Amino acid sequence: MAALASTQIYPASFPPSSQRKPRTFNPIQCHGTPKEAMEISSNGHMKISTGFPEKGYLTRPGTSSPLLPPPPRPRRIILVRHGQSEGNVDESVYTRVADPKIDLTEKGKAEAEECGWRIKEMIEGDGADDWKVYFYVSPYKRTLETLRHLGRAFERSRISGMREEPRIREQDFGNFQDREKMRADKALRLRYGRFFYRFPNGESAADVYDRITGFRETLKTDIDIGRFQPPGERSPNMNLIIVSHGLALRVFLMRWYKWTVEQFERLNNMGNGNTIVMEKGYGGRYSLLMHHNEQELREFGLTDEMLIDQEWQKTARIGEFNYDCPVVNSFFTHFEDEGCMT
Repeated sequence: MAALASTQIYPASFPPSSQRKPRTFNPIQCHGTPKEAMEISSNGHMKISTGFPEKGYLTRPGTSSPLLPPPPRPRRIILVRHGQSEGNVDESVYTRVADPKIDLTEKGKAEAEECGWRIKEMIEGDGADDWKVYFYVSPYKRTLETLRHLGRAFERSRISGMREEPRIREQDFGNFQDREKMRADKALRLRYGRFFYRFPNGESAADVYDRITGFRETLKTDIDIGRFQPPGERSPNMNLIIVSHGLALRVFLMRWYKWTVEQFERLNNMGNGNTIVMEKGYGGRYSLLMHHNEQELREFGLTDEMLIDQEWQKTARIGEFNYDCPVVNSFFTHFEDEGCMT
């Protein structure tokens, strides 16, 4: 992003540092003018005298009494894989172009735009007037281009904001790639295991899991404090859209739903420009079965155990624990006599 001209930040009349009064800065969102941005803080709610405004948002200082009810959770978290890239068509591109700089093909741009219209149609099907979207996007060129084309479906008033998030970038395969060596490495990965195999000078899916865990915690905090809600609004019709890469999105789902390594390795990659939708269930948790049907999820790679859990997610409340977890019931074989096998 280009830096603002110095005259925009420090006008000639700006007083010397010895005469300035200290300011208290709070998180701000994108507004029409710098003055508007300075005047609106803490998401349009009461300003709290604390170094962390979002902490004061939930409780009164010195007490556990809530200042306001928690903000409504977004209606959906929509995972989008980038459109077709030049590397998807010709693997030799990776030998001469850095992975983060690989472009979309013309087909990929069309896939992205079509994806945006599908998402908009889905959201408008709710019948709500106040719906909005907020984007998280990988900094790779193909994901940024996907978002730019996907975003054509949305008017500016519908876009609450966006954030470039390096932790949801593609798995690192090791800088410029040798085509034949990469083919050999991928064959070796199948023998070793897709989750734990680390590419030379690159990452394993387990390494991606670690950074996705950090992103998931940031996302959870954003959801809990309603950071993406426009100032003064508390709409339940917010939709979060994460534009990323195939493996990173599968790892995100693995981390969110606490899937095992074996379950992860059964998953199939999403098609370019396709989506997986996590929709809020009746108790406030997110379930894939709120939007997708069983057949679609089986094709993605979900097993009976995973589908049973998704059915539970549809009605479970936030903070509830599934004491009849199907993974536990199938892992410990001595439960067979107790009638607990799934």
